[in-house]
Amino acid sequence: MEDPRRDTKNKYHLFSDILAIAICGAICGANYWTGIAAYGRAKESWLRTFLELPQGIPSHDTFNDIFMKIKPEQFEKCFISWVNAITHLMPGEVISVDGKTLRRSHDKANSKTAIHMVSAWSTSNAVVLGQFKTHEKSNEITAIPMLLEMLSIEKSLVTIDAMGCQKKIAESILNQEADYLLAVKENQPSLYEAINQVFWASTEQTFDKNISKFEEQTTQGHGRVETRRCWVCDDMDVLTTDISGWKGLKSIVAIESERTVAGKSTLERRVYISSKKRSAKYFLKATRDHWHIENKLHWVLDVSFREDESRLRKGDGAENFTVIRRIALNLLKKEKTEKAGVETKRLRAGWDDQYLMKVLSGFIS
Repeated sequence: MEDPRRDTKNKYHLFSDILAIAICGAICGANYWTGIAAYGRAKESWLRTFLELPQGIPSHDTFNDIFMKIKPEQFEKCFISWVNAITHLMPGEVISVDGKTLRRSHDKANSKTAIHMVSAWSTSNAVVLGQFKTHEKSNEITAIPMLLEMLSIEKSLVTIDAMGCQKKIAESILNQEADYLLAVKENQPSLYEAINQVFWASTEQTFDKNISKFEEQTTQGHGRVETRRCWVCDDMDVLTTDISGWKGLKSIVAIESERTVAGKSTLERRVYISSKKRSAKYFLKATRDHWHIENKLHWVLDVSFREDESRLRKGDGAENFTVIRRIALNLLKKEKTEKAGVETKRLRAGWDDQYLMKVLSGFIS
């Protein structure tokens, strides 16, 4: 990381110290620069055991000023490089890609729209592999390939919602020696109609002939019963639309979810395309794994890190703080001795320096 400050005599604090305090503070419950600085002052004696701190703890204005000036592209590349170095992806690993808007990062006075981040999530490792900023949700289409190019995704299965169901995205995933599972909706009208025709509009005889694989699973709890069904068709000749532009397409998949709560039932149907030929059981699990990015990343960032409440807006401070949060989240997720949620782990790390050291060393084998 390059220090964004000019080299002057007023450069009181070491850049490495500032980064370390910010990461430790974020792990320990601080969600703003004021909290980061307060954490530093409270833990100054302990921080001095491994930091130099020639002028003590920086003020919150110093943290704010420096992180406003850090080049976010450089910070994100360093973050991805770190994750690639410490994370081993198993063959067949499900990598979920999805976007999230930082709702209060907009600045009307300066005509600045809210930041939208596209993230990649490793399901089995439960870590953020990387992120890429877009200016609007629609720009996910261009951001996704750029994010994936920075990651090591060989032999993995990349899952993306309908926004990412694009021919160029499918091709870019295959070019990186990975496979795709893409949700299909009305933004690909002819493909969507053709797949629905195979699964939902065909006669019983035609349906039985085309569908080679089926799986059904039922779960219940908390007053809810949910039955999930999956059908897979490997014969692409049954599609009534031109699929020549969809590189590597080998399977179409249909998922039906039936939920019953308090005697009332709802039915939801979704369809997908994939470059893999696998069992219905495999695709049923993969489609469920995709939602981990919502439940274990986006939800945790909002509930435990209060990301949606953050009012950081000036310069690149908001985007750079998203990297700090994801570093903290990865480290907290990796620590397994505390059998509690992320919020409780953050509290304990703030109270117990030995536990914080355990969190910080989580990726050291």
